Amino acid sequence: MAAQSWEDQAQVCRDILAQSIPRQWLLPADKLPSAERTNFLEIPRESGILTETELQITETDATGLVESMAGRTWTAEEVVIAFLKRATIGHQLLNFATEFMVEDALSQARDLDAHFRRTRKVVGPLHGVPISVKEMVSFKDRVTNTGYVSWSSNVASEDALIVRTLRKAGAVFHVRTNLPQTCMHLDCNNNITGRTHNPHNIRLSPGGSSGGESASIGFRCAAIGIGSDIGGSIRLPAAFCGSYGIRPTTLRTPWNGVGLAGEGQEGIRCTLGPLTNSLRDLDLFMRAVTDGKPWDEETSLVPIPWKQLTPSPEFTVGVLWDDMVVHPHPPVQRAMREAVAKMTSAGIAMKDWQPYKHAHGMRIINDLFYPDGAAAQLAALEASGEPWLPLTKEAFTRARKMTAAETWTVNLEREAYRTEYRMLMKEQGVDFILCPAYLGVAAEPNEARYSAYTAIWNILDMPGVVFPTGLKVDPDLDGIETDYKPRSAQDEFEYRAYAPEKFVDAPIGLQLVGNRFCDEETVAASKILETIIRSS
Repeated sequence: MAAQSWEDQAQVCRDILAQSIPRQWLLPADKLPSAERTNFLEIPRESGILTETELQITETDATGLVESMAGRTWTAEEVVIAFLKRATIGHQLLNFATEFMVEDALSQARDLDAHFRRTRKVVGPLHGVPISVKEMVSFKDRVTNTGYVSWSSNVASEDALIVRTLRKAGAVFHVRTNLPQTCMHLDCNNNITGRTHNPHNIRLSPGGSSGGESASIGFRCAAIGIGSDIGGSIRLPAAFCGSYGIRPTTLRTPWNGVGLAGEGQEGIRCTLGPLTNSLRDLDLFMRAVTDGKPWDEETSLVPIPWKQLTPSPEFTVGVLWDDMVVHPHPPVQRAMREAVAKMTSAGIAMKDWQPYKHAHGMRIINDLFYPDGAAAQLAALEASGEPWLPLTKEAFTRARKMTAAETWTVNLEREAYRTEYRMLMKEQGVDFILCPAYLGVAAEPNEARYSAYTAIWNILDMPGVVFPTGLKVDPDLDGIETDYKPRSAQDEFEYRAYAPEKFVDAPIGLQLVGNRFCDEETVAASKILETIIRSS
């Protein structure tokens, strides 16, 4: 019998998606946007498909939803239906989903409502909260392909640990979301589901690798999204789509049941974390995860409950304007300047932070991404014969196959670098570092390459929070720096990629980084800074 073509293999997952879409909530042809329109954020309100109450529900953050369900304003079923409607429209416009789980979600919502009617109590801190989930996170009896065509027949035998943990806390999972081929670059496109678009400007990327999640949360198709981050894959997409996200310190969230080629590589760990529409929802999510004590099953996890902190401005922020490798684009520079000016007026202690050996740190992380020379990823691609997408090729050019002894040497370099960076922050009295989340705003498709503004903190294993500044690209304010002299060919390439008219409506996010295992403190400080930065 002839071998099955890669297209036939991919069609398995395409059919799963097509059959799962709740078509009763699709936009009719006369409600579809014109070809000239690029910003889709108001289409749910214009569509007439969602009631005014359903619009209010989907525009409420997860913390507010739980409060409203506990106060009997809304039922879990009402909340889930509202988000399913919005997610259906969102997928029709943005292509962010890989599978809807409508019946499971509605069944669970009804069970939650029955429990509440019976007890007058919510099940847990995420009672009735609709959560979208990156496709690489497994659900029992459903395919997990992680963007590889050859994995289109990988059916999970059980739910991932994070799914089981959050479901016990009351979470409702209604849709799974898109990711890039190999799940190892900063865009969101693969040979199965295709390309996902940015709701602020559909000609731009939603980022990656959690690009389906950033589109979902940016369009409010879910109250919380679960993404993963090994080099910026939560924070960069959140910044691209005007949302919030945290890359937690590794080993604080469970990993069992997640599909990623190269499992067993521990030189640089991937971690799961949330994308949200408020900072307080980062707290809500992380508290729900750690309250579930996932370390009882996944014993490599650090058994640290999430602390409840009262935000206090008694800290010092180091301001990293430029990593001295690739210069940030004008919109990001403007956001940094305005943020620092407002923080100064508010009395926040600050000092300029000079990047410490960032090129060295990036060399270490690039070695540790693929210590086998990307053999695991290549095997998964070659098993189906699917074509490589452009950013996949570029990612693997950095892969260096190392011996065990060479890997140990790089691991030692990593530990020495972490110690040096920590001691430098301590010597200078810096508690947090404010910096860009990316060199620019949301990139054009196939153009997001430079990960160092996020990945440097992965190699240092420092938690990072991304938050929107409330600013967007303004061609009148964000003109090209005509007098800038690039430092290198890489810097020149990124410099020439910028033209303000290409990035209309793109939101501008910033990143706050804290010390290892100071995740709660980093979120608390972000709350203070966001209030200051977004003040008029």
